[in-house]
Amino acid sequence: MANPVALSPGSRAEALVRLGEGELDVLVVGGGVVGAGAALDAATRGLRVGLVEARDWASGTSSRSSKLIHGGLRYLEMLDFRLVAEALKERGLLLQVLAPHLVRPVPFLYPLQHRIRERPYVGAGVLLYDTMAMASGTSRGLPHHRHLLKRRALREAPALRSDALVGAIQYWDAQVDDARHTMFLVRTAAAYGALAANRTRVSRFLRQGERVVGAVVTDLDTGDETQVRAKQVINATGVWTDDTQSLAGTRGQFHVRASKGVHLLVPRDRINSRTGLILRTEKSVLFVIPWGRHWIIGTTDTDWTLDKAHPALSSKDVTYLLEHVNSVLATPLAPEDVEGVYAGLRPLLSGEAAETSKLSREHLVAHPVPGLVVVAGGKYTTYRVMAKDAVDEAVRGLDEKVPDCVTQRVPLLGADGYPALWNSRHNLAEASGLHVARIEHLLNRYGSLVHELLALVAADPSLGEPLPSSDDYLRVEAVYAVTHEGARHVEDVLARRTRISIESWDRGVDAARTVAELMAPHLGWDQADRDREVDHYLKRVAAEREAQQQPDDRTADAVRLGAPDISPVL
Repeated sequence: MANPVALSPGSRAEALVRLGEGELDVLVVGGGVVGAGAALDAATRGLRVGLVEARDWASGTSSRSSKLIHGGLRYLEMLDFRLVAEALKERGLLLQVLAPHLVRPVPFLYPLQHRIRERPYVGAGVLLYDTMAMASGTSRGLPHHRHLLKRRALREAPALRSDALVGAIQYWDAQVDDARHTMFLVRTAAAYGALAANRTRVSRFLRQGERVVGAVVTDLDTGDETQVRAKQVINATGVWTDDTQSLAGTRGQFHVRASKGVHLLVPRDRINSRTGLILRTEKSVLFVIPWGRHWIIGTTDTDWTLDKAHPALSSKDVTYLLEHVNSVLATPLAPEDVEGVYAGLRPLLSGEAAETSKLSREHLVAHPVPGLVVVAGGKYTTYRVMAKDAVDEAVRGLDEKVPDCVTQRVPLLGADGYPALWNSRHNLAEASGLHVARIEHLLNRYGSLVHELLALVAADPSLGEPLPSSDDYLRVEAVYAVTHEGARHVEDVLARRTRISIESWDRGVDAARTVAELMAPHLGWDQADRDREVDHYLKRVAAEREAQQQPDDRTADAVRLGAPDISPVL
């Protein structure tokens, strides 16, 4: 296990200096899950690696998913057995080896609505799903599916209308805080030597004839430019793939199309159930996913051609999801029950299908010009495979012999020792003076790195207090986000290092000032900087709330863009 490296303001500054020195083997552009995974893959092969991200780690698609690590049960119906088998293997690796502190099992109930034909059909699919997971050799720790009669199904999910089902099948998948997982990939890559800098945008590629030999990157916080020389550049920018490709003067061999997925958060007590739900819709499936004190309800799958940085929800999206989930609930949800919302864009490979929900979730890797590798498509669960394929392609362009991928055996920081610490959580609580529920919360977000936070609390007991109107999160987490996790702005802490922006009733408005004050000494902010950070965050929340009231995508997008980014494009 590599020694932990803090993604501190100082380490970011040092990384930017070192990126401009010498020549990298691989420069990865894009700090989402695939880019972070590629940086870790390349670094653990012994390569000299750089990773740059124009905004924050996981600020795009990788913080706005359904938070599921799953094989994709519905892809069995599409006969895409290879994709499902691959994803189930990755699910098992994440649960057992790579990130047991971040990924955990979650049950789902599939209500059956037809007495004769549906149970054998769905049951065969779920049986195949479990069998494929067993065949992968990584299914340990997840229960097998079970068939339930109507009475037993209603005991599991009393919230369901009695006439909404004749029975059910329950199966298990897994879930993750996607933004934290992606950030942990970056930290682990840095621990193996990768030079990582967020808020750093590629302005243009460096060329020698037809060959890409690096990139000019701009620090969006200072405006400073750095020339980064690299033998190979990997473009892992998701829905921005075509935009990044244009910097190289090529459109590439495939194109990426954005599909919007919308999610709502409602309080846990609004739906009386011990299990998640999966419901069929006319176009896809709808999940009701347990998430701490909330349920996540999602998702939609609609074409999106507007702003990629801040995809907006409209009232039409909210209505669509509520109508579908209310069709099976005894006590319907109202718009007022929705506490948090978020929308993400899936990077789909463009094809002939008219509807984005029919486009492939598989990924492709290409080498459109010498020195530049492009990876796109795929799904969150299979990020490690996508990263491996991208680095394999980059390695073909290197002169030296490079070892094969080893990331299937490289646990993320925080994974090592996590089970033992979980068993010792009462002892940790007694030693630290924190309630055992607080220790459980920290262990499930930081794993064995929990000692770093507890040391901060020991030095300043006030950091063990909760943030305002966000009782699940402690003040120490805001400090640690800056000193160890690369947070540069209040939004980074409230939206991605924690989930206060979607889990708190006020979406983090009450906590924003306190978070700014906690961050300030570590980032050298004066009072004007703190005020600007808080003002920006409040405007973001106000714009999101107003966009949510708009009737369609175009008007919602226009309203959401009324709150500018904290780091303007320079």
